[in-house]
Amino acid sequence: MSYFHLPEPPTQATLADARRQLVHQRKSVQALSTQIQAAEDELARIVKERRSAIRELETERAALEEDVSATLAYVAPIKRLPHELLRHIFLLNFEEYPCCAWIRLVTTQAASPDTIRLWLERSGTTVSLDIEIFLRSQPITAAGVEPTFRRRLTSLTSHSLTDWGLGGTWAQPPPLVHASLGAAGTYVQVPQTPGIHIFPLQATAGAGLLVTNAPNVLSATATHAQDDLWGMPPLVSTERASVHQRSKKNMHWGHIAFFYLVEQMHRWERFVFRFDKQFASIGALKSIEGDAPLLREFEVSSADPAFYGDWKWLPSMPANALCNISKLRTLTLQHVPFKWSSPMLRNLRTLSIRTLPTLHLPLDRIMFMIAASPQMETLTLHFGSPTPPVLPLTLTTLSELKSLTLSGHYLLSTLVEALCLPALDSLVLDIEAREPIEDVVSTLLTRSGNPPLMRLSLAYASTSAFYYGGGTGVTSWHFLQELDHLRTLQIGSAPFEPLLSVLAGQDEDGQGQPDHWVCPNLTALALRGCHSHGDGVQKLVQMVEARNPDAGSLSTFAHVGPARLKHLELYDCAALGPDVLKWLKERIDDVVCTEPTFEG
Repeated sequence: MSYFHLPEPPTQATLADARRQLVHQRKSVQALSTQIQAAEDELARIVKERRSAIRELETERAALEEDVSATLAYVAPIKRLPHELLRHIFLLNFEEYPCCAWIRLVTTQAASPDTIRLWLERSGTTVSLDIEIFLRSQPITAAGVEPTFRRRLTSLTSHSLTDWGLGGTWAQPPPLVHASLGAAGTYVQVPQTPGIHIFPLQATAGAGLLVTNAPNVLSATATHAQDDLWGMPPLVSTERASVHQRSKKNMHWGHIAFFYLVEQMHRWERFVFRFDKQFASIGALKSIEGDAPLLREFEVSSADPAFYGDWKWLPSMPANALCNISKLRTLTLQHVPFKWSSPMLRNLRTLSIRTLPTLHLPLDRIMFMIAASPQMETLTLHFGSPTPPVLPLTLTTLSELKSLTLSGHYLLSTLVEALCLPALDSLVLDIEAREPIEDVVSTLLTRSGNPPLMRLSLAYASTSAFYYGGGTGVTSWHFLQELDHLRTLQIGSAPFEPLLSVLAGQDEDGQGQPDHWVCPNLTALALRGCHSHGDGVQKLVQMVEARNPDAGSLSTFAHVGPARLKHLELYDCAALGPDVLKWLKERIDDVVCTEPTFEG
């Protein structure tokens, strides 16, 4: 309707006519809005259905591609080569491009330690050694070997596999030559179904071909899997060995194995020895002394916090000891003796220590260990019973430290208060809560110039009892407002509802805060033992609805919405029920949930 011909000012008649037109116009606008909304809803439904169909097709395609890879591997020309020739080709390649020989062993004391001697002999005399040994107290099946290789067998690239006519891919990629010799011969993986076994290429040479679940391989190796994981005939037949002989072998396994290993310390480039519990010949570790000029990574870890006296070995060297370990950059010691002043704890890039229950080290000496590696990038410490400092703690700056993990005694919070970490992006604190831990976190970040923290974990992995208070010791979640870069948040044993309210864009009492989203870049949230005491499930739904709204109804504060949650873990927090769990999985890509065993 045009109003240019109407009189000015309006008359009663023209005003009445204009009002009737206004009612009609508003109805038309409402009708069009309804049609637009219906069209948008229909479009969203179609998009959702098509995306679901696409995902199903992609899953089907991935399964077919795996079948294609397995078939290509089977028909590859290399499969028709005699094993002796294949071994010769790989050995020639290794001689041209020498690098670390691998020693990967998952074993028990019942197995022959001479296997290690054979591996060392076959690695030659000059190439550096990459050693990884897992000593288990229980017998091992052949299938149990797989985790040992998963991280290190990745030394062949997909490109190299294609060049050799093999289909499939490897989990990790160093060059072909890194996998050419192995420690007991030559290895090639044929990707099929999980489960790794060893097939002997030539019994006299002791070389091996590593394959995956080939039927003829399983029958060839299952007999000897427990005594010798590498498919070689046992040096001593366990069937004929008497109980006395087996017991004697168990008692001396460590002394024999480490006699051969320590002889080659000058060739160690990486040494990892892990065991699940104390064993009879554990004293053999004391023989690890002397120069290791190539050593870059050293680890000795026990899952069992047993009680040992002081050992005279590499991690317990006197402060003035002259020992060539100048290339050492990564050190991991779990439940084994060490000295805080050892030269082994200097100039490191990565340090991980879990102390014995009998170690009572003053905080200033722990700080001495930290300050001895000013270029440290990753620091993980667990001290169950440190003591107050003898000397005053001085502020220590680690300009390159990116990841800090502290767990154990509450005094470790005092250690945090003496650190400045301007490059920190991951902070994990699992220490006993006697003071509000949020003050420790806020003060550390402020003192460090507010680095862009990407991951924060508080009391998430802690299993120890807290003497005062409970769980994280967090009294207020307001400090999260300072963590705009945070992507992963892990919280344990904290009240469920207040944290969810803050993450939903409210204060801890459930009131709206329209001016600022807390942790706007958060994409992963994990809660453990955060028990609900009321409307916890409703708060959870509100939080997810606020951060992961339906398409077309994005809720924002100040026209800026938070990142969508992509990963949610809830362990023993609240009884959600199948309907709420289904709703969460529709909103979040990855949801893991366990119901609490009891409510209270």
